[in-house]
Amino acid sequence: MKNIFAFISNQLAVLTFSGAVLAYLHPPIFLIFKDYFLWFFAATMFSLGLVIDAGDLKAEIVQPKRVFLGVLSQFSVMPLLVWMVAQYPGFSPAIAIGFIIVGCAPGAMASNVIVYLAGGAVAFSVTLTTVATLMSPVITPLLVKYLGGAIMPVEFWPLTITIVKIVLLPLLLGLVIQKKLGRHLQTARDIAPGIAALAIIIICSYAVAANQLRIAEMAIPVMVGVVLVNLLGYLIGWWLAKFYGFTHLYRITLMIELGMQNAGMGVALALKHFPAESALPGALFAVWCILTAAIASGWLRKRVEQKRQLSGEST
Repeated sequence: MKNIFAFISNQLAVLTFSGAVLAYLHPPIFLIFKDYFLWFFAATMFSLGLVIDAGDLKAEIVQPKRVFLGVLSQFSVMPLLVWMVAQYPGFSPAIAIGFIIVGCAPGAMASNVIVYLAGGAVAFSVTLTTVATLMSPVITPLLVKYLGGAIMPVEFWPLTITIVKIVLLPLLLGLVIQKKLGRHLQTARDIAPGIAALAIIIICSYAVAANQLRIAEMAIPVMVGVVLVNLLGYLIGWWLAKFYGFTHLYRITLMIELGMQNAGMGVALALKHFPAESALPGALFAVWCILTAAIASGWLRKRVEQKRQLSGEST
């Protein structure tokens, strides 16, 4: 069982892409999850609660300026990027609000895995994801309402309540339960990333299945928007980290945290509170950002190892 979940976690990019293709070719396979997608997303947050290490969080919280700059960048750069993309006149209001929801979400649990694979600062990544996620019940609805209210009606409290239910409560439940698991905690932590990955695959595949006809009509402009947001998120994250004076490992981490949004959360909120079409940007963004991050992580890790070798040779 553990090996199966490890395989799902390690092959997240391939499986997410395969699920999206299968959902497009034969939507009924994933349309059966219509009434359960919120539960699947709650499972990803519960899994995050299980894998969070309190010691890692404490080690990073003692550097509050660094954490503050990271979270500030998360909730300013990405919302601004998606707002600009959403101004494209060819987008329907639903597609435009879909982009805004994705950009206003916190960082994704998948980013912690990618940071690890890239050789970045994992504790910093987990801390940013945790802090931003804890803030998201207030910050995300405020940003969506402020940036998207002129596009279509946005209700603050329904969004907040949904985020509390599917984000905050499962995350806190995971934190509480990990203290009760004792010697079984490591097994739970080994399985948790696979459960979260499986849930994201199903959520994104369902969003693709629900929007099969719309994808044929809007695939190219939406995909261009997705690529722009993802690429600019990476680039701005890197240069902001350099501007902040972060070391190389922390630059890698902030770059990945900004480029990889919690698109699963965006999809879940879009499907719950807006027309199904609004979930399309999030679904495509999830597939694309996981693919690009998985490919980039290998190259980044080689760079990190090269820098370490050069540092060792110079001493």
